[in-house]
Amino acid sequence: MFVSFFPQPKLFFSSAAIWSLAAILFWFFGGQQLGAHLGFPPAAPAAPPILGVPMFWSPPFLWFYIYFAVMLAAFYLFWRFYAPHPWQNWSILVSAFILFSTYINVQIYVALNNWRGPFFDLFQKALTTPASVSAAELYSLFSIYALIGLMFISLFVVTRFVVSHYIFRWRTAMNEFYVQNWPRLRHIEGASQRVQEDTMRFSTTMESLGVAFADSLLTLIAFLPVLDTLSTHITELPLIGPIPHSLVIAALVWSIFGTVLLAVAGIKLPGMEFRNQRVEAAYRKELVYGEDDPNRATPLTLGELFQNVRRTYFRYYFHYAYFNIFRAGFGQADAIFSSVILIPTIAAGKITMGIWQQISTAFGQVSSSFQYLVTAWPTIVELISIYKRLRAFEATLQGEPLPDIDQRYLAGQGVKDTA
Repeated sequence: MFVSFFPQPKLFFSSAAIWSLAAILFWFFGGQQLGAHLGFPPAAPAAPPILGVPMFWSPPFLWFYIYFAVMLAAFYLFWRFYAPHPWQNWSILVSAFILFSTYINVQIYVALNNWRGPFFDLFQKALTTPASVSAAELYSLFSIYALIGLMFISLFVVTRFVVSHYIFRWRTAMNEFYVQNWPRLRHIEGASQRVQEDTMRFSTTMESLGVAFADSLLTLIAFLPVLDTLSTHITELPLIGPIPHSLVIAALVWSIFGTVLLAVAGIKLPGMEFRNQRVEAAYRKELVYGEDDPNRATPLTLGELFQNVRRTYFRYYFHYAYFNIFRAGFGQADAIFSSVILIPTIAAGKITMGIWQQISTAFGQVSSSFQYLVTAWPTIVELISIYKRLRAFEATLQGEPLPDIDQRYLAGQGVKDTA
């Protein structure tokens, strides 16, 4: 699954994580200031944020682009010489591009949050004091919003185009790898489907989960300082009272609660999704045999196989039903949580409409990032089931025993055990 596309996957991913962490730490503990010596000074602490897209070509951002390129080049050149791989341009350079575009996308949301403060303060002033705000002032701020939106659309289109090719290249690498080893893999139940379909689903799902994880991490890096700064406007939290870093603590506690709640509620789903795939594969395989052999795919056999399909799916639907109860309930509570904890501050009249908008947006970004497992859990369930199917290939090629469920199939116990 990974060795076909990445050079020495275990070492590659561990080195990528260590190098990324080192680059991030150096950036925050000296790298940003280093840019000042090269003509790219950081923004002054008390300076107001740059509104709109000009922030993306301000000196701090230009220095970040250079810093990112240098770190990427060092990592790429190391692997280029240490362990050359036919797909490393895609697995390293294009992966880095996707991470970079994800970072820029997060910064677009930061730019939008910076815009909300002055716009909604001006909006509030226009409503409370007639004729105090001109239409030109409002149009001017709306034009800034439009340019931010145009940048978001452009980045989205380019990124999705690149990602589509990235996914297909990964699928191509897996397909070529498994086809080369087809004589050793063909005996595994559903081998054709695993090569044709599961490789596509695995690459697509891994990309979406990886980007979502990177987005959550980068969002925390970008918005946690914003949320901590906005915490100074909060007088107290309901039932708790005044505490330092109140919004950050509230977002962390709420997100941990939601993650644990849904992880426990959905703990059985990955195995059940895998069983669904197994009984489907057995049913489909018998139908394929019946196309060429009149003695196969008899009504009795097909009826028994479909009964297994029915039994596993109905059991899956039951477990997914109570999982959805918890997921929908938490989603509804999450939609109002940030507003509820702001009620004492709002009642005290301590914040303006612009600050309220900024707090709501920043809290939502941080909270959703902490809740990565909550939002990604259905996709993780699907990925685990795909991984279990492709794991039989990996075990065969590495000379390891097949997973238990595949061994039971080969032993002749068939799909009844999977139900």
